[in-house]
This record gives sequence, C-alpha cells and structure tokens, in this order.
Amino acid sequence: MHSHHSTSADHLPFQPAAIQNVLRPIEVASGLPNEAYASADFARYERDQVLAKTWTCIGFGKDIPNAGDAKPTSLMGIPLLMVRRRDNSIAVFHNVCSHRGAVILDEPRNVQNSLRCPYHSWIYDLEGKLTATPNIGGAKQHSCEGFDKSKHGLKGVRSVLFWDMIFVNLSGDAVSFDEFSAKIRERWKDFDMSLIRHAGPDSSLKLAVNCNWKLAVENYCEAYHLPIVHPGLNSYSKLEDHYNINEEGAFAGQGSTAYTPLLVENGPDLPHFPNLPAKWAKAAEYAALFPNVLLGIHQDHYFAILLEAVDVDRTIEHLEIYYVGDAATSDTYAKTRGANLSTWKVVFDEDVDVVQRMQRGRQSPGFTGGVFSPRMDPPTHCFHRWLAGKLILASQKPAPGIAAE
Repeated sequence: MHSHHSTSADHLPFQPAAIQNVLRPIEVASGLPNEAYASADFARYERDQVLAKTWTCIGFGKDIPNAGDAKPTSLMGIPLLMVRRRDNSIAVFHNVCSHRGAVILDEPRNVQNSLRCPYHSWIYDLEGKLTATPNIGGAKQHSCEGFDKSKHGLKGVRSVLFWDMIFVNLSGDAVSFDEFSAKIRERWKDFDMSLIRHAGPDSSLKLAVNCNWKLAVENYCEAYHLPIVHPGLNSYSKLEDHYNINEEGAFAGQGSTAYTPLLVENGPDLPHFPNLPAKWAKAAEYAALFPNVLLGIHQDHYFAILLEAVDVDRTIEHLEIYYVGDAATSDTYAKTRGANLSTWKVVFDEDVDVVQRMQRGRQSPGFTGGVFSPRMDPPTHCFHRWLAGKLILASQKPAPGIAAE
C-alpha cells in the first residue's frame, strides 16, 4: 500500500492512461476499467474527488414532510442529516456532534425544535446553532470560561431541493445548482414540475442490488437490452421506438416515441401535465442526471430513482413516483397507481440480474473496460466521459479533500 500523504499520479487508484482511453471517439474508446467498480480505494477517491465536488442526491423532500422532521443518511459512509426547518425549508448538516464527534441521529424522527447528541446531551437548533452544553464547566455548570457556543454549531452542507430531490455539494465549491440543472430543466420545460405530488406507500419501491452504483446508471442509459431483458416493456415500447439522449457533461439516456402501457382495464386515466405539446401523448424520456439519479418523465407521471451507493459493490435503489396535482393522490386513482408501481417493479426487477452479472464480471482480468456500440451506446459513453473528465481533472491537482463550511 502506498503512503497516504502524496497525491502524485503513481498514488492514484487508477491508471490515468486507462481513464484517457474512455475519452477517445466512441468507435475506439474503452469503458471505465475494472477498479472503477471493484476497488474500495477507487470508491473513496471517487466519493471525495467527484461526488463531493458536484451536486449529488441524498434523499427526497417527501421523506421529511413536516417541520421538525429529521432523517439521517450517508454518502458512501459520510454521515449526513436532512432536516425540515420551521419555515418549511430544508437544511443538511454533517450528522456529527461538534464535541466528540458522535453521530447525533440514527433514525428518522420528528425532533420538534432541537437535535440532541445522545453522548453528552449537547443540543443544537434546526439552524445548526449550538444552544445548550449541559455540565460543560463541571456539575450543573452549563457554560465555561473561554468556550464560545456560537463557534461550535453543526457543520452545514450546501443543499438544494429540486423536483423533490435533495442534492448536496459537500465541497461547497461546485457551480450554482441553477447552472447544474439548467440543461435538464430546459429539456423538460413543457412539464410544470410544481404540480408533482407523491402519493405515499403505493408510489415507493426500494431495491437492494449487489453492484456498483455506476452499473445501474449505465444500464438505465441504454435501450439496447430491452428486447432481451424486458420482453414485456418491449411489447409496447419497442427497441425501434427508442432514441438516444446525450447531453455532454449533464445527463444521458433514452426516449420512447411509443410509451402507451395499459395499466388498468377501464380504469380512470391519471391526470396529465397541463398544456403539453402533442408529441408527449405517446412519448416518454428517461435520463440519468449525473451522478446518481435516474429520472423518467411521462404525460401522467414522473419518477426519480436515487442510487444510494452503500459500498463499492452494493447499491440501494430508491424509486419514488410522482403524479400530477393533488387529485392524482386520491383514492379514485389508487388502483391505477398500484398498477403503475407493479409495472415499473417488474421492469426494475428484470434489471437486477444483468447489473449484478456485470459487477461479477468486473473481477475478470480478461475484461479491460469493454467497448461501445457506436449506434446503441452513446448515452453510456456520455456517462463514462463525464466521470473520466472529473477523474482526470482531480488527478491533475493536489487533493485537499472535503471542506466543511
């Protein structure tokens, strides 16, 4: 093992040449090398130098619906805490007490107005300010000479709520979120996203998958596997009805010009997004917004899949489906919503085996990143290019790691 204090090229968890190969034209490019999926050293580097430096999704607003709701989560081992403040805004903090570094909250709950560390009972408000330090100066002495509470609040994390997803930028120096999200907002500007509503348990699904998070992105990006892996979906949204979506440096995926599933015989049609151009009557688009959310838009529902990278070879997929307007969440549509969730569950279950096969294949020295179909794989290559670019950028300058605000 190399020493830890150097960041020169020979201490990188990857060969720069292998990463450079990813950036070649698609006909001659390689995919990311095995260590990008199988090495713990790479995963940590990727977390600190890529995920921390962009806007990464860690949760959903619907998980903390009420003022005082708090939910712990983590980004590849870094403990974070999402909080709904009194004014209904959302804050994210490092989930660690300023005193001795204990994790403050380990399950979701409503904390009313304060976060209390279970170790020495230090108390913080929902703005992260340290408000009480019991016995800090000795028994029954709750303050002490020279200790300034205002300097020891929780460390805040730059965060944004967008289409009900909670994004964080741990390094604090990524581009503005407006700039980050500009291209996806422009692409889907026909949809009034202020109308999206989550309908509760019949709109959520959680899948644990034994693969690196990136394989879930890659698989989502392409329609190439549809006829083989998704025969049901391919029966009404065929491979030939699909087109590629590549937005360099932002998102990639595919669209269908023939999305018309029959969810419920004679059931009520779900409410549609208002004033949509005619093309959306039978169209749908699926885009992986880099790094870790998979989005799907249709005339009558929208979904987001948060890829929670638990470990280098373990990912939890959190699927949340949103419908259009308050009425769409009522009992009138319960049967249709249930059928929609079942339809998607079948599709996403079908993907589990293939992404796990790719993960197992990443143990093979006979595989060196693979190749791309110039016709079918541009979206996957687009994602690889995005990551390769970030890795090369990080490798060319010393790595200060993650700063706290």
